[in-house]
Amino acid sequence: MQNGGGYVTVRAGMAPAAPPTRPPSAAGVDPLVTEPMHRLGLAQLSLLALLVGVVTGFGAVGFRDLIAFIHNLLFLGQISFRYDANLFTPASPWGALVIAVPVIGALAVTFLVSHFAPEAKGHGVPEVMDAIYYGSGIIRPVVAVVKSVASAIAIGTGAAVGREGPIIQIGSALGSTLGQIVRMLPGERIILVAAGAGAGIAATFNTPIGGVLFAIELMMPEVSARTFLPVALATGTATFIGRFFFGVRPAFSVPPLAPLSVNASSALTLCLYALLGALIGVAAAAFVRVLHLLEDWFDRIRGRYLRHALGMLLVGLMMYALLRGFGHYYIEGVGYATVQSILVGQLSAVGLLALLFAGKLAATTLSLGSGSSGGIFSPSLFMGATLGGAFGSAVAALHPPFPVNVPSFAMVGMGAMVGGGTGAAMTAIAMIFEMTRDYDIVLPMILAVAVSVGVRRLLSRESIYTMKLFRRGHAVPKALQANMFLVRRAEEVMDREVVLAQAGDGVEAFLAHPDHGGGLRHVVISDGERILGVVRVNTALRHASAAAQAGITMRDIASSNFAVVHADEIMFEVIHEIWNCGAGMAVVIRAHSLPETSNIVGVISKEHVADSVAGSIAVYPEPG
Repeated sequence: MQNGGGYVTVRAGMAPAAPPTRPPSAAGVDPLVTEPMHRLGLAQLSLLALLVGVVTGFGAVGFRDLIAFIHNLLFLGQISFRYDANLFTPASPWGALVIAVPVIGALAVTFLVSHFAPEAKGHGVPEVMDAIYYGSGIIRPVVAVVKSVASAIAIGTGAAVGREGPIIQIGSALGSTLGQIVRMLPGERIILVAAGAGAGIAATFNTPIGGVLFAIELMMPEVSARTFLPVALATGTATFIGRFFFGVRPAFSVPPLAPLSVNASSALTLCLYALLGALIGVAAAAFVRVLHLLEDWFDRIRGRYLRHALGMLLVGLMMYALLRGFGHYYIEGVGYATVQSILVGQLSAVGLLALLFAGKLAATTLSLGSGSSGGIFSPSLFMGATLGGAFGSAVAALHPPFPVNVPSFAMVGMGAMVGGGTGAAMTAIAMIFEMTRDYDIVLPMILAVAVSVGVRRLLSRESIYTMKLFRRGHAVPKALQANMFLVRRAEEVMDREVVLAQAGDGVEAFLAHPDHGGGLRHVVISDGERILGVVRVNTALRHASAAAQAGITMRDIASSNFAVVHADEIMFEVIHEIWNCGAGMAVVIRAHSLPETSNIVGVISKEHVADSVAGSIAVYPEPG
């Protein structure tokens, strides 16, 4: 502000700076929708999440019934909706022709996926994550229907895939559809997508805690009371509906296990669990690599029907070979019967367990790699149980001076494989506990899962869920971090060196003034005490441009595209104001004061926001 031949410069040094906002746009506008959105209240959002939980719960029931109908019809030639996956499937009356059952399923799945919803192919969770981080939570409604039918056919005809991936994608699609019917902000729609995912996995496995943690670890970009409450309501509702139809018993029946006592032998046992975690971390990395290796290999085969039929023919041959050699199909479908047998001590031969691990790894990667539709959670449980059981049996065969419980090693192996493969460590620990209801397994589970995740990340930076997105060029966060810069006050972030100029001042005189020694200047332009606008001037160019600016006043170059904030406001509020105004800069005034020139203490530009973000994330370890 020119006063007696000079300009007033507010300066007290340069404070650190702050986080970028999105490009200027109207507040509350979905980038994929042209009409303005309205922010829902927490009560409204919670009611919608409750509805998502109800629909997803019934969807899980219908999905399992559909699997049962297809399985009984094509494997046993019976029309029935009763199917207990924890019991082995009896030998099919078709004899060797049962090899063709997975092939028939492959043809049907390929038709559905190719013609109606290509995103229904595979294990589903990456597509949901992609929609959350890159699609504003928008999933086509048809995905829920196609995924239900295609995955039910795949699992019912013997594909070595799980039923949790489909119900996660189904629940997410239901949440997204409701979020598109009811106009809302993209972030609110994403909450419903995460609620549907958590509800789906909770209803499928009777694991409400695991469902909530799954949504938090993998589906929710932000965790707060506003996001947690709807997810918890949807998950609890879906679990209640699942229990009403499936019963309250855990997913697997496990005999009581002796708790670890506090002595030297228990310490040695924990070391063995850690060693098992390392072994399974290697297996999890192999699962990630082999799956995508086979996807690439099958993609070289021309014709979707041929490649999927070939993959499922190989799976059918493996199933029949196991039936002839060992009495059961073992690797077909979700494989829970094999897991249950290991957990009750009926299956403990090291050689057979190692063979079943290799067989399930091959069958699952062949199924998904060739184009099937289903999840990887159940196969991970199977592989973890077989590898953990084999490890425990091998240790027991050495007759160590302390007791070795093979089912305990199998349970720990299940959690370690799920955690290592998916990267969802807390989910794995909580879900295995809920699926077995054995609290004494939690301590060794925590140890093994942590080691498994660490080893897998050393060998494969991407998890089974993120690898597909990484290959697509879509990176997703690998950690939940608190946005510490958002709680810093404006006075901590602002640039205190601000030039105040009157609207009638000439631009030529301003640029030529000796106080402006070069570099970028933030200028606030006013008419008396009234703030008119802002401008950023590179005063180092003043000599080159001064002649061209003759006759132009500061009013002519002032931009009214600015926000006014108070020094005590936190950055969350500042960024919100910048967003609302579609502004490039915020003028900071003293706390509890009027927006007048005499109260200006600094400015915050988008560059300051970006610098503040960079400074805040520097405190975190580099993501691995």
